[in-house]
Amino acid sequence: MSEKNTKQPTIRVLATGGTIVGMAGSATRHEYLPGQIGIDDWLGRVAEFGLPAQMLGTQIANIGSEDIGPAVWTALHGAILEAMTDDAVDGIVITHGTDTAEETAFLLDLTLPARKPIVIVGAMRPADAVGSDGMRNFVNAVRVASDPGASGRGVLLVMGDRVLAARDARKVRTRGTDDAFRGFPRGSIGLVTPAALEWFGNPWREGEDARYAYPTAMPEVPILYIGAGMTAELVDRILPANPSGIVVAGVGEGNMPNAVRERLIEHRKNGLIVVRASRVDEGLVDREPEDDPNGFIAARALNPQKSRVLLMVLIASGIADAASIQKAFDQP
Repeated sequence: MSEKNTKQPTIRVLATGGTIVGMAGSATRHEYLPGQIGIDDWLGRVAEFGLPAQMLGTQIANIGSEDIGPAVWTALHGAILEAMTDDAVDGIVITHGTDTAEETAFLLDLTLPARKPIVIVGAMRPADAVGSDGMRNFVNAVRVASDPGASGRGVLLVMGDRVLAARDARKVRTRGTDDAFRGFPRGSIGLVTPAALEWFGNPWREGEDARYAYPTAMPEVPILYIGAGMTAELVDRILPANPSGIVVAGVGEGNMPNAVRERLIEHRKNGLIVVRASRVDEGLVDREPEDDPNGFIAARALNPQKSRVLLMVLIASGIADAASIQKAFDQP
């Protein structure tokens, strides 16, 4: 065997905070503060387990993921690129709060090559809680990032012994560790424990470059959440900022009241890109006959928050025609 195959893998750990390093000050208290343990302290705790990997930590941020946005994304993206070009680094693990982990994962998946394992991991309970899941999730993430078979699958998210692809992963519970994240339309693409890892299928992006350039500036794309009885006046209150695009979190299969649709058609004629997604947890939003004359985009399998991320990247890349945008939403 070559030295590359026999040596312990080197994992770059990029820390952003979240519940996984949060503290409540009591093992039974519900309220807690995210981002309380620094990366050096965290890796010191991990060292007690004697994992067969060398871990190098970098603190990108130490905040709740509800506050993560373009500044942290940009710093994180740059640090990952640096790690990917370092021959000594075999994989990357990102600690992250669960609230927006799916958005960060998807943005990175769209804008990074699929050449080394990149794994996002979080926790549903703070580090000092009874039954805290953070350390097990982290150890699982290190196992995935250490496996050469994790490359060529894009960015991955590890939670609760499940490995999910970034495009599929979505948070479905506010509390608890039992299936807090699920994958749609694909479920888990692998199962992992501290002792074992099994993949369900072969890599699908092996050797693939980044699909899109990382945006130098993130365009504003609001999400319009549809409710019964909504009027067009709400659209008027959201759109004075003149965004380049909007995502509709529609009822059912991306539906909306006719008055709202008519107002959005008016804005579409002036260049606004309109994506129809669904507020329903799971299900496809297919194109409907009216989409062609209206110029609307169907989100397909992407939920509203991921549709927003993709639309921001597309707009920043100068992709504005409806056919090209629809093709990007159709891509697995």
